[in-house]
Amino acid sequence: MNTVIFRTVAPFITALMLLFSVFILLRGHNEPGGGFIGGLIAASALAIYGIAFGVGAVRRAIRFHPLAIAGFGLLLSCIAGLASILFAVPFMTGLWIYPVVFGVEVPLSSVMLFDLGVYFVVLGAVASIALALEEREMD
Repeated sequence: MNTVIFRTVAPFITALMLLFSVFILLRGHNEPGGGFIGGLIAASALAIYGIAFGVGAVRRAIRFHPLAIAGFGLLLSCIAGLASILFAVPFMTGLWIYPVVFGVEVPLSSVMLFDLGVYFVVLGAVASIALALEEREMD
């Protein structure tokens, strides 16, 4: 499966899939999608890149260990849940802030922070499994 055509197309497919995964993540708040499916798409993109160029290339590209990415995502999700306790509302209640960035009011929510955490958890866990399987295949 490691043909010249596949190695030529793999970086473009990977970039397109990563961009699409971010679109799905951001779209998921109001429509189908979200952190889980976005993380799966991103991990699939890394798996394709790994098949084309090897596990070492993927590890150099992501710079962090996949389980560290998953741990960071778990931390973000916990922060999103615990923030509601600080405001004396039930656990995991959505909180909103409206900062003004460059003169534009941007609505940010703890729900989005939770979704981002789920994205990183799924990305890190599935990428870790995929990379382990690809390493075993090389042996």
